[in-house]
Amino acid sequence: MTPVNPPPLDRTSPPRRTASQLPEGVRVRVLHAVYGDPRAAAELVPLLTDRQSAGLDPLPTQPSALAPGLLRSHRAEIRALPDDTRLLLLLAAADQYPVATHAFLRAVAAVRLDTRPLEAAETAGIAQAGAGGVVFRDAWTRIAAYETGSPADRRDVHRLLARVLHGAGETPRRSWHRGAGALGPSARLAAELRAAAGQARAAGQLTLTRALLERAATLSPTPSEQSRLRARAATAAWHSGDADRARRLAATARPDDGLTGLFALRAGNATEAFDALLTAVVEGGDGEDDQGSGNGLPDAPKKPRGAGQMEGARGGDVGRTPGRGERGGAGAPGRSEQGGAGARRPAEAADATGARADRRAGSTPHGTGAVRERAARDSAPGAHLLARATEAAIYTGDLRRCREAAVVAGRLGIAAPGTLGGLVAAFEGRYEDARGLLEAAAGRCGPGGDPTLLVHAGIAALMLGDHTRAATATVRAAASARARGAAATVAQALEFRAYADFWTGRPQAGAATATDALRQAYATGQDNGACHLQAALAMFAAVTGDAVTCRERAATARSYALARGLGLPAALAQWALAFLDLADGRFAGAAARLRALAGFGPGHGHRAIRHLATPHYVEAAVRTGDTRVARAAHADYHRWASAVRSSDDLALSARCSALLAPGDEAVEHYRTALDLHARGDRDFERARTELLFGSALRRLRRRTEARDRLSSALEAFEYFGAPHCATQARAELRALGVPAAPAPGRTDDPVTRLTAQQLLIARMAADGATNREIAARLALSPRTIDHHLRGVFSRLGIRSRIDLVRLLEDGGHAP
Repeated sequence: MTPVNPPPLDRTSPPRRTASQLPEGVRVRVLHAVYGDPRAAAELVPLLTDRQSAGLDPLPTQPSALAPGLLRSHRAEIRALPDDTRLLLLLAAADQYPVATHAFLRAVAAVRLDTRPLEAAETAGIAQAGAGGVVFRDAWTRIAAYETGSPADRRDVHRLLARVLHGAGETPRRSWHRGAGALGPSARLAAELRAAAGQARAAGQLTLTRALLERAATLSPTPSEQSRLRARAATAAWHSGDADRARRLAATARPDDGLTGLFALRAGNATEAFDALLTAVVEGGDGEDDQGSGNGLPDAPKKPRGAGQMEGARGGDVGRTPGRGERGGAGAPGRSEQGGAGARRPAEAADATGARADRRAGSTPHGTGAVRERAARDSAPGAHLLARATEAAIYTGDLRRCREAAVVAGRLGIAAPGTLGGLVAAFEGRYEDARGLLEAAAGRCGPGGDPTLLVHAGIAALMLGDHTRAATATVRAAASARARGAAATVAQALEFRAYADFWTGRPQAGAATATDALRQAYATGQDNGACHLQAALAMFAAVTGDAVTCRERAATARSYALARGLGLPAALAQWALAFLDLADGRFAGAAARLRALAGFGPGHGHRAIRHLATPHYVEAAVRTGDTRVARAAHADYHRWASAVRSSDDLALSARCSALLAPGDEAVEHYRTALDLHARGDRDFERARTELLFGSALRRLRRRTEARDRLSSALEAFEYFGAPHCATQARAELRALGVPAAPAPGRTDDPVTRLTAQQLLIARMAADGATNREIAARLALSPRTIDHHLRGVFSRLGIRSRIDLVRLLEDGGHAP
């Protein structure tokens, strides 16, 4: 028999995936999932599936799946400790993981445990005793200490901790330990945990709420109740900022259009989100129960709003909720797979529901049944779902869908958000009506209010041109969300804060806030919000003249937005590129971009952004000699400005009139614009009006006034950190024969030669961060960081990071 030599084994293996190869959002979520531990991150990244690496599937949530090797190593360290030490560490870990209950010292005192064995853990560098209990070396050591204990020991320490938690406000934490110490299913304990979750939710403890509901689902003996509790746990997890856990819980729960729509709104296709959310409104879904105004969670399942509602909304398929991938599910509610006659849109289903409800209420419209029906329809979940549907329409730019949402709200008797009615009226050209509705919505910006309503107040104020009130509303929305533990809403509020920062001339502060919000959006799984913030950062970069960052941010935002039908960030990124062209004197390029923006439909453009960009389009069009379309755009802009009576909008309208007017006629329009600017808060646009006015005066040979206007504009641009606009002002002054000196107080400090982005990067580099680390913090590429650092070295006349550290230590701080 002739031996056959097998071919040599291929010992090559595919290269291991590294964190730098992941999309920015996934990279931030990985670090968030592993508690910021780089060792755990390095272990987790190669274990991810292709879909997880692309951000399509949720990351693992169980510690054993996140960093098994690291956990194994820590367990071995803890097993080497004496039994008494391990018991104390288990008690301390159970008091801190997965939720902190602050009962360790009371538990030790209750059973008179000797804490001296903790010295062994301190000697091993694993943990140490502190004034408030035990401080573990890191989060993974705490998890290992908990998981090293036997199931029986874990139950015992949980029961002990429950026994000592009896103070005011400690009911939810006591119930958590009682549930964790249970042996098996218990309907009584599940009910106790469900009630405790309501109290935790009202106290703004969403992480504890999620843990209680998840444990209640485990202990519930009824499969249907398990599914419902997991859905509510998923909602609490989402609003607490734990997006990966929320998606995993939702996958094991009963299908819920409200929850599906919420996920799609913040990290999926916005059109599908609108359809799912509106269907949930019609069907009385409870996907938003956990995020309302902070009320406790309802104990009973929601009933449909009308007896025939489910049948009407789903074309007769009673009791079935389509899956996410089906036609008639989240992507297109109310449509049959074949688009048959039996399928209805949500508005049609709502019409049928409203009619049935009226019949049930009796022939007297003001009867007792009608009152009860009206009260039921005014429930917070329906109003919040409708608010989310409005946000979906805003993100897509398909404002026609707002009409459909308004019809549903009217037929179901739900109080529609003022932003919804205002958008519908504005879309239909009823500008006076729109102003009244938006004023009512913007007025609901008092401190401590519901975060969602405050966000909508901010949006309404932005539409009215009231940027001071918009900033107030969005800051209060973020503060209220933090107080309620709703981390997911914080980043959303800051998305719209960026517009107020842009208009009021705070590009550096706005960019810093938006960069922080961008990281929060990525960490909480809100990639759509991150896309919007990328576009906002592109606009800030355009204002500060950072062309490289502007183009990179805009390209990132547009590529993501166009794939998911997000017209708002796509249009904002396009506007940023146009503004960069305009400020750099590339008028034809700016006009072409803004003209294209006007032609884009929903999902690619946005009517509101096109409207806001009208003054810039008029300027670019006039510079290129193409004013026909610009005049029509200005006419509509002026009609809106006159209706909302915003001083800033009227000022910009007057500036457009000046640009479109010949010769001396333009002067009075410019004077009118500056008078109106004095009553508004768009300081950056006021400086641009002065620049344009000064240029016009120079051409009219009014040298003295031209010099004053241009000098004022130059000083403002230097203050705002807009070097390219300042360059235009200097060029105009030179054309007058006036030397343009640098802004007062800035010549002695070399750091003031840097842009805001360069200064931020320079300080990080001086602190010892590598290019890759800086890129990760700022959500930029390492190549862009390298480009910025070369620019920093060139502007400061230095050659190394050592020189940079020395310069900053010697007092080179920006004013």
